[in-house]
Amino acid sequence: MDRRIALKNLGLSLGYIVATPTLISLVQSCNEQNVVTWTPEFLSKAEGSVLTKLVDIILPKTDTPSASEVNVHIFVDKFAKDIMEEKEQKFFMMAMQKFTNKALKDSGKESLEDLTSEDLEPVLASALKVTKEDEIANFKLINTYNKAIEDGEVAELDEGVSRFAFANNLRGLTIWGFKTSEYIGEEVLAYLPIPGEYIGCGDVQELTGGKAWSI
Repeated sequence: MDRRIALKNLGLSLGYIVATPTLISLVQSCNEQNVVTWTPEFLSKAEGSVLTKLVDIILPKTDTPSASEVNVHIFVDKFAKDIMEEKEQKFFMMAMQKFTNKALKDSGKESLEDLTSEDLEPVLASALKVTKEDEIANFKLINTYNKAIEDGEVAELDEGVSRFAFANNLRGLTIWGFKTSEYIGEEVLAYLPIPGEYIGCGDVQELTGGKAWSI
């Protein structure tokens, strides 16, 4: 089975951290990247700078590293390049452009390189601040848009819905990439490099101190 399809079938949703050889390979390649000299493979350098700031807004440094400190921005860029199908890549770029255009307009700046976390944070917060009803409506509009594009029709997605689509997708990818990073897997989650006995109904508090298992 094509690896894009295999990973897509897992479902791009918050919290899915299923281990597959392809995913593990992708994560490992991100771990090996030199962040200082990182050059995006899918995004432009300016877009990569925005992405780095955004993942750290979503998961800032606390008692654990920030998202960019465990190379989540590299993971997202590689996922877009290696896993997304062409139509998904185009949608991702379209939605990101509308998101960054809003940040540029609101900040009065002209270049993506000039955007700061302070410029991006209110746009991200606004895009994600939707009611459950609005979220359902947004997904219907997104599905309608994608169906029209697949049918070769000319379609336009509302800018607010586009920003929601980008922010929501990025949040899911950021959390997923964070959970599957080497540091989080070994130092934050419950990690057992050599599995032992299987305990099907054990108390999580007793087994792992309340921590979720690392993949």
